[in-house]
Amino acid sequence: MGLIMQRATDTFYRILEFLLIFLLSAMAVMVFVNVVLRYGFNSGLNISDELSRYFFVWLTFIGAVVAFREHSHVGVETLVMLFGRKGRIICMILANIIIIAVSAIFFWGTWKQAPINASMAAPVTKLPMIWVYGIGFFTGAGVVLIALERLFRLLTGRVTEEEIAAFAGENMDLEHLSERV
Repeated sequence: MGLIMQRATDTFYRILEFLLIFLLSAMAVMVFVNVVLRYGFNSGLNISDELSRYFFVWLTFIGAVVAFREHSHVGVETLVMLFGRKGRIICMILANIIIIAVSAIFFWGTWKQAPINASMAAPVTKLPMIWVYGIGFFTGAGVVLIALERLFRLLTGRVTEEEIAAFAGENMDLEHLSERV
């Protein structure tokens, strides 16, 4: 069962990575075409301005979940490096508790804003703004789930030495690390 779940999780994150590639590529193409149209033909596509902004929002928040899973976010490694194994584990536990709290607040804030965003339409595409700002649901829930899983593994002693070293900034073999998480 664990292997199936791990494969499903890895597949899900591969799909997210392809979605990030699509969003970035589409954003670049839309902006490039719009620049060519504006400077070359004195016209432009208003929809590309709006969609490229929305794609950037989605790219940022989906990328935050992927980066968090891969331990790629900024950390205070200079402080953590001073501690031994037990101190690092305590720091990891505290960090994950704080991350869970902040991400839950982010999710809750998105929830509170959802009715307002659902009732407002984008100026050009007429999309309900919940399609833009609703990405907070995905990001908040995604980060909470990842942090809860890490916290569970920390509290049950299932954290690996590689993860502890990566948390302290000593091990930069993140490819190997992300395969185990």
